[in-house]
Amino acid sequence: MQRTLLRRSHAFKTCDHEFFKSGFARFIATSCRAVVLPRFGGPDMLQLRSDVDVPQLKPSEVLVRARAVSVNPLDTRMRSGYGRSIFEPHLPLILGRDISGEVAAVGTSVRSFSVGQEVFGALHPTAVRGTYADYAVLSEDELAPKPPSLTHVEASAIPFAALTAWRALKSTARITEGQRLLVVGGGGAVGLAAIQLAAAARCQVTTTCGSRSIDRVRKAGAEQAVDYITEDIELAIKGKFDAVLDTIGGPETERIGIKFLKRGGHYMTLQGEAASLTDRYGLAAGIPIATAILLKKQIQYRYSHGIEYWWTYMRADSDGLDEIRRLSEAGKLKIPVEKTFPITQVREAHEAKDKKKIPGKVVLELD
Repeated sequence: MQRTLLRRSHAFKTCDHEFFKSGFARFIATSCRAVVLPRFGGPDMLQLRSDVDVPQLKPSEVLVRARAVSVNPLDTRMRSGYGRSIFEPHLPLILGRDISGEVAAVGTSVRSFSVGQEVFGALHPTAVRGTYADYAVLSEDELAPKPPSLTHVEASAIPFAALTAWRALKSTARITEGQRLLVVGGGGAVGLAAIQLAAAARCQVTTTCGSRSIDRVRKAGAEQAVDYITEDIELAIKGKFDAVLDTIGGPETERIGIKFLKRGGHYMTLQGEAASLTDRYGLAAGIPIATAILLKKQIQYRYSHGIEYWWTYMRADSDGLDEIRRLSEAGKLKIPVEKTFPITQVREAHEAKDKKKIPGKVVLELD
C-alpha cells in the first residue's frame, strides 16, 4: 500500500516510483534500491536489493533522493561487527552516514526544506537505516542546503567528518581565535576537517600525519606538519596547546597528546571505548563500565594534569552543519574525494578500503 504525506508537489518519476499531485496528499515510493547488510562480515556480505521498504516519514523528517553517499571508516567497521551489541538486534542494516541529494518529500512539521531542493547532511552514528539507498530518511536538523558550488560527490564527503570535528572543537573545547590546536592524525577526513575549522577560527594548528599528507594538511591551514614515521613527534613539536584532537587513539597517542596540553586544555579522542565495551559485555553492563572508565580518566587527568578528557563522537547539530555549509561554500572547508564507485560496486569499494588500496575518501554514486 502506498503511503501518504500531507504535502503538495508536481508529479515526477524517479527509478520505478511515481509521485502524484492530488489535492492535499502526495503518494510516495514504498520501496527502492538499498545496500543491505544481513549479517556481519566482509564486503561480500553487502547485498544490493531492489525492493527495500521506504519508511513513512515522521513530522520532523525529510525523505532525500540520494545522489552520492560517502564511505566512512564507521561503515566498514560496522559491517565487520563493530557495535554488534547495538546493531545486531536490528539486522538487516543499511549502512551509510553521509548523503547529498534532493528533497523528495517532507514531514508535516518541516519548514526549512522544500521538495526538489538540493541538500547534504549526515545521520547519527547509531542510526540503523543508513544512506546507502535511493531514498534515505533524515531529520530536519541533520540536513542543510547543499552549497551550489559543490557537486553531490564533493558534498557527500563532508558532513559526517566535519560534524565530528566541529563537535570536538566548537562544542567541547570551544576554541577561540589565537589558541593553539594539535591534531593527531591530520591526514584523515576528520583530522583534515578539524584543521580547516580551526584555521577558519584563526587558531594556530599543528598536526601529525604520514608523508603523503604533508602538503595536503599544510594547504588546509596547518602551520606545522610532522611526519610521524620519519620524525620524533615529541622533539619536533614545541610548546603547549589549548586543545588536542586525537583521531588515532591508543595509549601512546593519548600520552603524547596529554603531555602537550596546557593546564585547562582539552584532550579529545575519537577512539572512545563505549562501543567496544558494550560489544564485550553487552548493553546492560557495557554502558555502565564505559561510563565508569571515562569518569575515572576525567578525574585522574583533571587532578594530575589539570586538563579535561573527553571521548568525542559525531552528533547532529544544525548550527554546526550551517557553519560547515558556509565554510564549504566559501572554499574554506573541503574533503578531497580520492575515488568514486557506482552503488552497484559497493563491495569493491569496501574491499578497497579494507585493504587500504585507496588512502583517501571514497564515494558511492547513485543514478
